[in-house]
Amino acid sequence: MPPMQPVESSSVDAVGFDPARNELTIRFVGGGTYVYGMVPRAVFEALLAAESIGTFVNQRVKPRFPVRTVAAAS
Repeated sequence: MPPMQPVESSSVDAVGFDPARNELTIRFVGGGTYVYGMVPRAVFEALLAAESIGTFVNQRVKPRFPVRTVAAAS
């Protein structure tokens, strides 16, 4: 998992980007970490600059990129 950076959002706790794999990792406030594949760096940069990160994720990430869940560490 890439280094995660906290963000100002009521729904997203932290995000990270792996440029070698074009993967965006999102950890949600309510729990759950998801990895979105085939994400261009420009989308990650736009996410960080978005006025509402939660809205950006719902409109520009979730519907467009394949996703997998990250198992919780035990």
